[in-house]
Amino acid sequence: MTYLLRLNLDIKEKNFKDNLRFKAAVSTIKAIQKRGHKVVILSHRGRPKGKDGTLSLRPFVPVLSRVLNRKVVFMPDFNFDKAKQKIAASPPRSVFLLENLRFLPGENRNSQTLARQLSTLADRYINDDFATAHREAASVVAITKFLPSQAGPILKAEVKNLSRVKNNPRHPLVVIIGGAKTEDKLGVIKNLLPKADWILLGGGPANTFLAGRGFNIGKSLHAPALLRELKPIINHKKIVTPIDWLTEGGKILDIGPETRALYAEIIAQAKTIVWNGPMGLFEQKKFSHGTEAIARAILKNKVARTIIGGGETITSLGILNTRYKIQDTKNRNLFLSTGGGAMLDFLAGKKLPAIEALRKKHAL
Repeated sequence: MTYLLRLNLDIKEKNFKDNLRFKAAVSTIKAIQKRGHKVVILSHRGRPKGKDGTLSLRPFVPVLSRVLNRKVVFMPDFNFDKAKQKIAASPPRSVFLLENLRFLPGENRNSQTLARQLSTLADRYINDDFATAHREAASVVAITKFLPSQAGPILKAEVKNLSRVKNNPRHPLVVIIGGAKTEDKLGVIKNLLPKADWILLGGGPANTFLAGRGFNIGKSLHAPALLRELKPIINHKKIVTPIDWLTEGGKILDIGPETRALYAEIIAQAKTIVWNGPMGLFEQKKFSHGTEAIARAILKNKVARTIIGGGETITSLGILNTRYKIQDTKNRNLFLSTGGGAMLDFLAGKKLPAIEALRKKHAL
C-alpha cells in the first residue's frame, strides 16, 4: 500500500531537527512505515511566486534520511508519470518527497487537475497538516475527491484539543494573546470573550487596546484601523491590558514587571489556558522577560489544560528553554499546537476547508 501523506515542512529555522512541526512529521512517517507501507510526502515551504530555490524542500532530504534510517528519494521535477513508475518499483517502507507544491500555481488555486495528478501516485491519502487546514489548496482539499482519505494523528489531536477549549472549557479560562498581528487575533478575542474569564494581552494586540483606551503608545506597533471595530469591547472588563511596559525608541517592546506579576497571578488560577503570541520582542534578551514570565507561570500551573500555538510562540519557547532552561516533561495537560493561523481560525469559530473536506468523507 502506498500513502500520499500531506505534512507541514514550512519551517524557517536552518536547524529544524528539533522543530515541533518536523518532529510531528517524522512521527507520522514512522507510524506508516512500521506497517510496511510506502510514503509519498507532500508539503510546501513559504509563499513562493513560481519556482524559488531558496524555498526548496531538498534540504529536508538528508535530515529525514538520517532520522528515518532510510534513504529518502527526492522528486524535484513534478513529472508524475515518471514518479509513479519509480514509486511502483520501490520496495516496502520506501519514502519519497515531492518538491515544494507551491511552486505549482495549481496548488493555491485548489486545482482539480493537480489533485488528480497527485492522486495517481498512491492508493490512499492522509492529511496530517493542521497548520495548512485553513487554506483551500489542492493537496489538502481537492485531493480528497480522488483518493480514499483520512486524518492523520497530529490533525486529529489538534481538532480534539482545540474543540475541547472552544466548546467546553474548564473554568477559569484564561486566554493569552500577543505577537505582532492584531488583525489575525481579533476573531479569537471576540469569539472566546463570552467564554473566557480573562483575556491577557501583550504585543501588538495590547498596544492596539491601550491606544483605544486612551494611553499614549508612541511609535508602538498597533492596528489603528481596527479601533472602530473594537469599540464595543475596547473597555471590556475581561480584557486585561498591561499596566506597565518596557520601551525603546518610543516603542513598547515588552510588558513590565508589575504586569508580569499580575498576569502570573491570573494564570495561577486558570483551569484552561490558551496562549498564542509572545509578549514582546523576545529575540532580544532584555525584552524577553515578559514572554518568559508567561511561560513560567503556565508551566507552574499543573492543573490547567493548556494549549500553546503559533510559530512565534513555539519559537520563543525554544529560545527561552536554551536561555533560561525552561523545561517541562511532566505536564501531560500541555498541548503544543502545530498551527498558527489555523489554530486562530479554529478557535474563532471559522470552518477550515481541509477539515471540512475530510468531514464530507466521514474521515474526521
